[in-house]
Amino acid sequence: MSGMVILAITVWTVFWKHQYVSLLSTTNYAIGTYSLLAAGLLALLGGFIGCCGVWREQRPMLLLYTFILLFVFLLEAIVGGLAYLYETQIELELQHSLNSTFMEQYGVSERQTEAIDRMQQEFGCCGAVRFEDWRYSVWLRSRRKDLIRPTEGRRVPDSCCISMTPKCGLSDGPSNIPYTGCIYKMADELKHHLILLGAIGLGICVIQVFGMILSCCLYVKLKDVLD
Repeated sequence: MSGMVILAITVWTVFWKHQYVSLLSTTNYAIGTYSLLAAGLLALLGGFIGCCGVWREQRPMLLLYTFILLFVFLLEAIVGGLAYLYETQIELELQHSLNSTFMEQYGVSERQTEAIDRMQQEFGCCGAVRFEDWRYSVWLRSRRKDLIRPTEGRRVPDSCCISMTPKCGLSDGPSNIPYTGCIYKMADELKHHLILLGAIGLGICVIQVFGMILSCCLYVKLKDVLD
């Protein structure tokens, strides 16, 4: 059951919350998520092996089950601790990296361009720190013809607009775009999710301790019965 809970949370994270990972300068967030996913899969495998060991009264299977639980416990505890540690650093990282990603990669990298467009629409923001950031971007100042999002006279990307329509980015007035940058809402979003991952990792790893204690007791009990 603990493995299924972890899997459900991490799969939800990968499919619905991982769209902005390409905008981060480090892989800590992705590593933590996929490590927790591995822990969930191992917990399910360990549970199956443990059930088979009890059903068939096989002590080696119970021993294997105990070692799997120990590994899952360590993995969950490490991920949980790192999630809380990274939560205190995420805003500082975003301040150093997000603005340069917006300025240098929008219109150049398709993956990051799509992530920025989604972020600006979802969070109702424009630019990394403020909407004026776009004035100094490669996208606006470059004369390259191979840009993914052609400028065509726009002052900001269309995804900045409160009501997104083709070429709505021609105007950067307050009635057309929000003046708040994305860094603040993204930092809050990632902080809340890291707290969730940390709580799950540290909370559920306690269950593995009880599982290891019970499996060791049963291992000793089966030795007495089989002997």
